[in-house]
Amino acid sequence: MILLKKNIQSGKVSFLFLLIYFFLTSLSSPLIANENNEGKFVEIKILDKVSSKTDLLKLKIGEELRFKSLLIKSLKCKNSEFDDNPEITVYIQVKDTIKNDNNEVFIFNGWTFSSSPAVNPFDHPVYDIWLTRCY
Repeated sequence: MILLKKNIQSGKVSFLFLLIYFFLTSLSSPLIANENNEGKFVEIKILDKVSSKTDLLKLKIGEELRFKSLLIKSLKCKNSEFDDNPEITVYIQVKDTIKNDNNEVFIFNGWTFSSSPAVNPFDHPVYDIWLTRCY
C-alpha cells in the first residue's frame, strides 16, 4: 500500500513537471515565430530605366549602400506570417547624391510592400526599386 502511494505521488510530480514544460514551450513558440518574421538582410532589384538593366542588391539592415548616384539604407524588414500569399515589408531610405536641394534630404523615406509597390511608390526619373526578399 505504501509503495502504491509513492508511485501515485511520483506520477503526480512527473505530470506536474510535464505540464510546466508544455506551458513554457507554448509561451516561447510565438516569440520565436515573431523573431523569424524579421530579417537581417533585404534583397532589392533596381531597374535603370535608361539602360533597361536590372541589378539585384543585398542590403544589411542598418547599413547604407551606394548604387551609382543613390544611397540606400534599409532600417527594418518583415515577412508576413502567412505562407499562401507572402508579403515583404521594408522600411528604406533613399538619397540621391546628385540632387543638391537642401530641403529634400531623402527622395524616398518610408515603408514599401512587395505585393503593392504603388501604395507608397518610389518615384525617380532614372531608377525604379522593388523588393524581392527579406531574410
